[in-house]
Amino acid sequence: MLAFETDCHIFSGCGFPAPGLHSFVFQPLFTINGFEFNKVMLLALLSTVVVVWFFWAAFGKAKVVPGKLQMIGEAGYDFVRRGIVYDALGKKEGEKYVPFMVSLFFFVWIMNLWSIVPIAQFPVTSIIAFPAGLAAIVYVTWVTLTFKRHGFVGALKNFSGYDKSLGAVLPMLIVIELLSNLIIRPFTHAVRLFANMFAGHLLLLMFTIATWYLLNGFGVVYAGASFIMTILLTAFELFIQAVQAYVFVLLTANYLQGALAEHH
Repeated sequence: MLAFETDCHIFSGCGFPAPGLHSFVFQPLFTINGFEFNKVMLLALLSTVVVVWFFWAAFGKAKVVPGKLQMIGEAGYDFVRRGIVYDALGKKEGEKYVPFMVSLFFFVWIMNLWSIVPIAQFPVTSIIAFPAGLAAIVYVTWVTLTFKRHGFVGALKNFSGYDKSLGAVLPMLIVIELLSNLIIRPFTHAVRLFANMFAGHLLLLMFTIATWYLLNGFGVVYAGASFIMTILLTAFELFIQAVQAYVFVLLTANYLQGALAEHH
């Protein structure tokens, strides 16, 4: 369903059909026992299929002399492994978390990329449920790892920033650190990705709709300018989509690094 009226143009007696929250709501494709499956869910499912297919095709029959697909797969895998995981966790500690980080990076990236794919044209991560779900997985992994590495008391010290040398300010610091680590951190982890993709898609919609709306009479001049802005924003969105996937995984690596670090 389009987010605007296709027969609405400037000078035709109708107002500008501005995008809004309604642009992020989709009718269900089908319903099973009250469960509604919509376009966003389909794109999320396709994202999983794309990631699994790519790495299966790249490494299913890996060769000593890699082909083009294997070379691309190795480059992507190595980028996350060396550029994110090793830098944050070190090679010894980080190696076991590389598959998780690689899967997370490419899954987020593909979900972002749907924004510029014809017909799809919607970033899955602009729906808060998906970044929140991924952030929840990271949160549970981080908390579990912290308790496993440090024990119950050590984990509480890790979360609270406990340091008896702080004296009278220690109680206030503990409250701030617990609030920051256990509530604010997972919230901002999800919202950072969601807000950037939501805003980016809204901007793209704004100029895309404006291009069509202005395509009438003298307004065609402004429609051309709006179309150029749409192209520029699409290119910029390509960059932001990759950056947001990188930032999401980088923060995940930093959280795990905090879980593995010794408390002093």
